[in-house]
Amino acid sequence: QRQLVESGGGSVQPGGSLRLSCATSGFTLEHYAIGWFRQAPGKEREGVLCITRGGVTKYYADSVKGRFTISRDNARNTVHLQMNSLKPEDTAVYSCTADWAGCARVPHVDAYWGQGTQVTVSS
Repeated sequence: QRQLVESGGGSVQPGGSLRLSCATSGFTLEHYAIGWFRQAPGKEREGVLCITRGGVTKYYADSVKGRFTISRDNARNTVHLQMNSLKPEDTAVYSCTADWAGCARVPHVDAYWGQGTQVTVSS
């Protein structure tokens, strides 16, 4: 069974940091690009960033450049999203996706998705 499980979300004050993890199972991680998407209340889901099979980062949201970084550990079947200098507008449910077709703002219809983890940035 192919699964992606996000963890590491929580509440943090503006300027704080969180590290999200996407633990994968049931498929070979190295064959997939992994993207992070987020959805804030009342808003459409948006792409945040993605890491290619080769480890290259592609940013979808200009607002996170310089603050968010993504890394992958294929041996541990895990991808991490390090979020620094968090802002209230980063508040959302963050989900990871595994896409065999590569990084894309609109994942392939066959991409796998996790259930998401809540990130709340508030003072």
